[in-house]
Amino acid sequence: MILELIVPGRGSSVSPSYKGHRYPVEIISHCVWLYFRFPLSFREVEELMLERGVIVSHETIRRWCLKFGQSYANALRRRRARPGDKWHLDEVFLTINGEQKYLWRAVDQDGTVLDVLVQNRRNKAAARRFFRKLLKKTRAVPRVVVTDKLRSYGAAHREVMPSVEHRSHRGLNNRAENSHQPTRQRERAMKGFRSVGGAQRFLAAFSGISPHFRPRRHLMTAAGHRAEMTVRFTIWEQITGAAAMPAAA
Repeated sequence: MILELIVPGRGSSVSPSYKGHRYPVEIISHCVWLYFRFPLSFREVEELMLERGVIVSHETIRRWCLKFGQSYANALRRRRARPGDKWHLDEVFLTINGEQKYLWRAVDQDGTVLDVLVQNRRNKAAARRFFRKLLKKTRAVPRVVVTDKLRSYGAAHREVMPSVEHRSHRGLNNRAENSHQPTRQRERAMKGFRSVGGAQRFLAAFSGISPHFRPRRHLMTAAGHRAEMTVRFTIWEQITGAAAMPAAA
């Protein structure tokens, strides 16, 4: 995954507005980072901040995550290079209030999450809806789409992107299946999702923020990993506005 480190004053995106917030941007962005980066509850983030001498309630942290999480995720996505031309799609079930729902996910050949969508079903209509949302969000058309054997993919593919090659094989789709693991970890930590809308809001922001801080560590030396993380933290400060707004907001 390639990201762009923008020099301030040279085409950098506008940071979110913190008008009306009595806490400085560094505290707000740090709490949002903690919540989306690690499997923590809002109360656990509250406790970590208290240890550092910052008194903030878990309810305030929850509101910050709702307000700024998606904004930060969108800004990070804008910094990434265009998605690869080979897309892997997969769906897994989620249990929400005792009902089975489905999480649809698309990643490119580098493992970059392109989009996620929580739906009630995994039929042709659901697959078609996900295809269209994916094309609209990425503003790109892949060369190849790889899915499992679910027939809904083939039917929707023939309607939405018939000119794109479609490879349907269970063994070819490990890339997408592996990308579900962080979601499963958070689902267990949160003891499940309480609503479809809440799951969609969280996962949309989570899939944009969490991978930013998860480079391919196994392919890097220790020094290379530290250098890469330094760049990524600098980008985080840029998109949240912490680098440009050191004073209280």
